[in-house]
Amino acid sequence: MGAGIAQCLLRKGHEVRVWARRQDAAAGMVAAGARWCATPAELGAACNLVFLSLPDAPAVEGVLFGANGLAAGMAPGSCVVDTSTIAAHEARDFAARLDERGLAMLDAPVSGGQQGAQTGTLGCMVGGPAEVLDACRDALNAFCKTITHVGGHGAGQTVKACNQVAVAGALLGVADAMALARAQGVDPEVMRDVLLGGAARSFSLEKHGPRIIAGSFTPGFRAVLMRKDLRLALDTARNAGAVLPSATLAGRLLDSMCDEGRGDWDWCALALEVQKLSGQAIPASPEPAAQAT
Repeated sequence: MGAGIAQCLLRKGHEVRVWARRQDAAAGMVAAGARWCATPAELGAACNLVFLSLPDAPAVEGVLFGANGLAAGMAPGSCVVDTSTIAAHEARDFAARLDERGLAMLDAPVSGGQQGAQTGTLGCMVGGPAEVLDACRDALNAFCKTITHVGGHGAGQTVKACNQVAVAGALLGVADAMALARAQGVDPEVMRDVLLGGAARSFSLEKHGPRIIAGSFTPGFRAVLMRKDLRLALDTARNAGAVLPSATLAGRLLDSMCDEGRGDWDWCALALEVQKLSGQAIPASPEPAAQAT
């Protein structure tokens, strides 16, 4: 995700500096014109606006406050925009700690996957002060199609959790429909075409349906990351007293999928867990061509 975001910023004419936990991960960005920084602190000293794209809260905390972290290098009045998906309470904690240093922060998780990052069509849900968002909006526009201010610190992460809960439930519905069609000897592709013309039309049916039918699960968004996101959502729900039945089931199926070695497949391979429960054959590889050899 971070590479796509950086490429969009470069295409829009922004001066970009980058740091990554593995320098080779930034090679494409540097080749496109970004300048490499040896540490987060060095990057922070050179920038008044920094975007983070990291896998989890410990990684965010380490980059912000660890040895040679961003907070040590950034000048007061600068801003950190975290596009990672972490828990809302963690976003609020990091924002408060940065505020003590005179630094602003927005939690700005994104939706749209790697393709959205590469094409600059991500959706962004932003938590934090509106005036800080206004100051960052031009840069966000470089890689976001929609930018929505949803509330104070942590609200962006809450809405992202809601997004992941909703898409998980939608995919479960598509997976159930596919399994039922196969069990009754109906071509799932024909069934999908019919459903697309009615009330069942959805992003999951449009985008994930063909991949499920073809057995093509090269990752756009890996199952292990979706499992992490749903765990965050379910933890948040438990702490708030909310019950999420479909997300709970999706989480269990993702656990099974990852435990069986498919954590690096695209998360829409969750549908295979439904097929397996129905006694239907599932592929041994994420690539149809590889399955045939």
